[in-house]
Amino acid sequence: MSTENLPQSPEQAPRKPRVAVVFGGRSSEHGISVVTAGAVLRAIDRTKYDVLPIGITQDGRWALTADEPERMAIVDRRQPSVDLLADSTEGGVILSVDPANREVVYSEPGSVPKALGEVDVVFPVLHGPYGEDGTLQGLLELSGVPYVGAGVLASAVGQDKEYMKRVFTSFGLPVGPYLVIRPREWTGDEQGARKRIAGFAGEHGWPLFIKPARAGSSIGINKVDSFEGLDEAIAEAQRHDPKIIVEALLRGREIECGVLEFEDGPRASVPAEIPPVQSHAYYDFEAKYIDSTPGLVPAPLTPEQTAEVQRLAVEAFEAASCEGLVRADFFLTEDGEFVINEINTMPGFTPISMYPKMWEASGVSYPELVDRLVQAALNRSTGLR
Repeated sequence: MSTENLPQSPEQAPRKPRVAVVFGGRSSEHGISVVTAGAVLRAIDRTKYDVLPIGITQDGRWALTADEPERMAIVDRRQPSVDLLADSTEGGVILSVDPANREVVYSEPGSVPKALGEVDVVFPVLHGPYGEDGTLQGLLELSGVPYVGAGVLASAVGQDKEYMKRVFTSFGLPVGPYLVIRPREWTGDEQGARKRIAGFAGEHGWPLFIKPARAGSSIGINKVDSFEGLDEAIAEAQRHDPKIIVEALLRGREIECGVLEFEDGPRASVPAEIPPVQSHAYYDFEAKYIDSTPGLVPAPLTPEQTAEVQRLAVEAFEAASCEGLVRADFFLTEDGEFVINEINTMPGFTPISMYPKMWEASGVSYPELVDRLVQAALNRSTGLR
């Protein structure tokens, strides 16, 4: 029997890729992550992607949140939080660790779990431990879900300032003088740790910067000019991380450069310069996010200096086995040499963040930047690669 004249079923439109934007988290950078998520949610192309915002509260609960970017901003110097955005104070989002099942489930006490559909790619905009450090990336690898940005190893290296510097040194990249104090050393031989810091200060001079080894956004950092302020600075750094890093002052200009992975490999943006904020002794959290002055984009460098910092930024990206994106931070010292300070494998995407500004000045708009990152993640396999 001919089926030529029978009614035909209408063709279903292809499903749009579903992007889960995951933000918040348990680190001290929780609020900045929420601000970053707001910027990404505003920029992502809703005609091209379905979007599922998932917030992680400061106690680690995965929550469904309102898709309301306007509520994800710093207001009156107060940072937003996932708890204020969550649809429920008890419900939780569950991501399957079965690679054959990418379905997300929402569960609330006393209710039947609700299937929310499959997720095709995760855009993690968490900053700091429990998100940017390879922990979330490991979960996504187990789940078989593609994700934006660096993998497990690169994320861990990019979060730990000690091992980041060790990797850079092994690849011949220039780093400044530093000293690491591990928690066992501090608790077991505090006097010996102090002597090491004294010896470091004697060799490199004061001031010194005391930092949490695995934190970002300039949180927990203090500049100390003598032994008098050392104990307080160490206590503040250890409040964020039991392992601390001591760095010598490098006199010079602060230069940043973005790296983005294109089809033919990583490319560097035009660099930017971070001018001193006169009301702050150094580029701390408030100088960066609250009282910031606009960065200079592009940085006023010679063509040779620009080419050199771009080369070093791409080399740092490759040295740490990064994927997707990186912001590389440098000092241009008084003798004209670039020294790499650190990389950020998930740099800020806030409206005042330098990474998107550098790429905008390089010809890649904010929406295009977000789209490139999502597409690169969709085209990249999970697992060993």
